[in-house]
Amino acid sequence: MSVDLLWLGLLHISLSALWQVADTQAAFTIDQVTLTVLPGNDVASGTNVILRCEAKVSHSHPQPLTYTFSFLQDDQVMYSKNISDSVVERGLSPARVSNSGRYQCTVRVFDKIKTSYSQALRVTGLQVPMLKVKSDIVSEGDDITATCIAPEETGSLIFLFYENNQEVKRVSSAANSVTTTLAMQKLADIYLHCNYMVLMHPTAGISNKSNTVKVIIRDLDEITPQIRIFSEVNVVEGDRVQIQCKVQNHSGLELFLTKGNTVLYKLHTTFTHSLTVRAEDSGEYVCKAEKGSVQKTAMYRLNVAELFSKPILRMSPGQVFEGERFTLTCSSAVSSLEKIKKVDIKYVLLKEDQRIYSGANYSATASPATNGKYSCMAVAKGVNKTSQPLHSKAKVPVSYPVIRAVEKVIVGQPFKVSCEAENGTLPITYTLLKDHVSVDEKRAEAAHKALFSINSISHPEEIYRFTCQAHNQGPSIKKNSQSLRTDVIVPVSKPVLEPQDFTITEGLDLTLICTVQKGTFPITYTWYHKSAPISFSTQEVRSLEGRYTVKAIERHQRGDYYCEASNYDTEIKRSFSARIGVSLAVWKKVLIGVFCILLLVAIAIVLTVFLKKMSKPRIKKQATELSVKASRPKSGDPMRMSLTLDIEDNTALNDSDDHTDEDSELVQPQEADPSREVSVKKSIEPEYSGQHTEVQVSTPGVSEQAEGQAALEYAQLNNSEQEPA
Repeated sequence: MSVDLLWLGLLHISLSALWQVADTQAAFTIDQVTLTVLPGNDVASGTNVILRCEAKVSHSHPQPLTYTFSFLQDDQVMYSKNISDSVVERGLSPARVSNSGRYQCTVRVFDKIKTSYSQALRVTGLQVPMLKVKSDIVSEGDDITATCIAPEETGSLIFLFYENNQEVKRVSSAANSVTTTLAMQKLADIYLHCNYMVLMHPTAGISNKSNTVKVIIRDLDEITPQIRIFSEVNVVEGDRVQIQCKVQNHSGLELFLTKGNTVLYKLHTTFTHSLTVRAEDSGEYVCKAEKGSVQKTAMYRLNVAELFSKPILRMSPGQVFEGERFTLTCSSAVSSLEKIKKVDIKYVLLKEDQRIYSGANYSATASPATNGKYSCMAVAKGVNKTSQPLHSKAKVPVSYPVIRAVEKVIVGQPFKVSCEAENGTLPITYTLLKDHVSVDEKRAEAAHKALFSINSISHPEEIYRFTCQAHNQGPSIKKNSQSLRTDVIVPVSKPVLEPQDFTITEGLDLTLICTVQKGTFPITYTWYHKSAPISFSTQEVRSLEGRYTVKAIERHQRGDYYCEASNYDTEIKRSFSARIGVSLAVWKKVLIGVFCILLLVAIAIVLTVFLKKMSKPRIKKQATELSVKASRPKSGDPMRMSLTLDIEDNTALNDSDDHTDEDSELVQPQEADPSREVSVKKSIEPEYSGQHTEVQVSTPGVSEQAEGQAALEYAQLNNSEQEPA
């Protein structure tokens, strides 16, 4: 039988696999998926709602397809189903507020998926809850167990519980009911009710309130305690007092005796507490019974009279300096004369809580060893009281002060000095003195020194006239310091720069000397040229004179020089400007002289050549004038006269070529003299005898070119005849 079943199973699997292969080879497409909410999208709580999903699929397979439908609420799958039908429905019966949300339907066929458009479902209205309590009568201090139920409501809920219409608790639950414990708030009957709201849909609001349940609270009178005090009518310090705390029902309770915030005794049943009282034991005593959260109390006020007052410790004198005697006195007043007398009170002196002396009076010499915290204790009939502590510290007499300058002292400028006493109890009064006369006074409260401002001093020796004085009201006299001794800076005077208005030859070294009349060393000197500092000219020297040398001075270094002098942080003083001139070097002067001579010689040569060149055009001009004169006879032989004059002129010009311009003299033609013409003619004619000379005289009608040519030929002939002589 089992073998047959196995074969049937294998056959079914094989057929299913073949069917799947056939299905995967078929063609199909999901056309549309539609989700419908019935009867509508807005319904009241309790309505039966149907979600209907329909798929439209086109396919070529002869067999029905298998559809996988999934319903989603707010993107969370709430229901899935495999079915061969193309329509599936999901009912919400009945619909509640928790079913509100947006729904979608997804259809899967083989490997294809399609989702419908979302539809909103809004369910309004909450169920009325119901409240139940475990017991409506409880004892004082017991808790109340209450259950709130929201019938047929679904989803996560928040339940709210109220006591006398005041919310006292909130509880969350995934179910439609919750049970919780409520603590009793006060001793009185209370009225409880509850309501709820849906956690995921707060906009749905809060439900109506449930039914109201009355709970009766039963008082636990049987645990209320009683308190009694056994003592005399008038309780005085030192008396023995017994305090009883009593309760009737001892079951499951604790009994306390307290005073203020202090628990004096504790037990689970009635007890009696005994103590010897003091004045500070006056006050309210409380007996408290506690069972669970229930507390019952009883109170009694106890008044305790003083036996004697709290002692007071005094020191005389109030302020003491080291080496002085002082006395400590302890005293107390008797308050109950019927109990004790003054002599019955014994005193003990304590230092740093250690016993040092028995008695009311103690004397000692003040010293560092006696400094400390003192107190005294008074004792009578077993009662002891301690005074408030008294702190004693012997004052230290002021030591000799020391006066110092706290900053640089510069003549003519303000400065500060300090007066300081190394030892001495504050406050200390300091006085600044000049020539033993008080100048200023200050009281030091927190430091052992005082600062004084001094306007200025006029010379260094004036600094020794200052002293200071210190005192702190001690037994010693006022203490004076030594004279103020410190370095005094004398500012530099106005410097003088030398040389003044000096001219130096180029290439020589120029030494600039900056001198001051006074000033504390070291002094810093700086030289300037044309208002600019000279590089590397600043020097610090221990002298009233500074020197700076300008090596191989050049022409561009001429101009105005000045120097500045200063020391420490004093004002910088500046000299008057000195104008320094730089003349040319000797070799440059010689070179310039030679150059000038050569230049004059060159100019003379050029002028000589130029004048020679200028004389040739003038000869040509005179020859032209000769021809012109020949054409204009004035006397018996005008041509002859003109030629004679021209020859003289030409001779004079030739002679001038052999002399300088200073010795040359041009012969100007003069008006013809008949007597001279005759002598000249006679002297010239023999020279030309035996020679044939052709002179072409221009006549009217001959061109100007012919006249010029004749004049030129005559001049050349005349020159050639004169050269042999």
